[in-house]
Amino acid sequence: MREVKDEKRLEAKNEFLLMLFILALVLANLLGTKITTLFGIRTSVGIFIFPATFLITDIVAEVMGKEAAMRFVKLGLLAVVITLVMTMFSIWLPPNVQWGNQKEYSLIFGATLRMMVASIIAFLISQSHDVWAFHFWKRKTRGRFLWLRNNASTIVSQLIDTTVFMFIAFYKINPKFNVYFIITLIIPYWLLKVGFALLDTPFVYMGVRWMRS
Repeated sequence: MREVKDEKRLEAKNEFLLMLFILALVLANLLGTKITTLFGIRTSVGIFIFPATFLITDIVAEVMGKEAAMRFVKLGLLAVVITLVMTMFSIWLPPNVQWGNQKEYSLIFGATLRMMVASIIAFLISQSHDVWAFHFWKRKTRGRFLWLRNNASTIVSQLIDTTVFMFIAFYKINPKFNVYFIITLIIPYWLLKVGFALLDTPFVYMGVRWMRS
């Protein structure tokens, strides 16, 4: 009986993390079009939200295994695609004649198809790599050094995410956006993400302990 209760409690925690994972993805995509400056680096406000997705999949991968973590990635991908499709559909629908905010609505929620595709592809590749790399390092360390596999997988995955997105979204949109210029955008943005990845290490330990309690 106790084993059944423990299993149900673990499943409830897993579903809670899934909810947070999808929420973070949706918020990052809806709010991430705003650009701010952090430590002198031009960055999307999504940087305060999106890194949580790597934190969550690392916790799930550690406790539940690779397949459970990939389930998060697949469901998250589905949620992002649905969000983007519904956003485009909502913008496309003709507004009521008495509602005069169509231009502002489109400006806030609209994004180019190229950026949408870039976001989806970057998410799928980087998150899949994160799950794979986490288990690669887990095998290499024989289950020790959680901090190492958390950071080793996340830091490289964030580089993949930033690079794939930047090149698909912005390469050659105008003559200025050549390979060199995009790299100059990638490096500081990625280093900022590395900082966030290092800061989330204690939360990985807390999350794993919470899942197993």
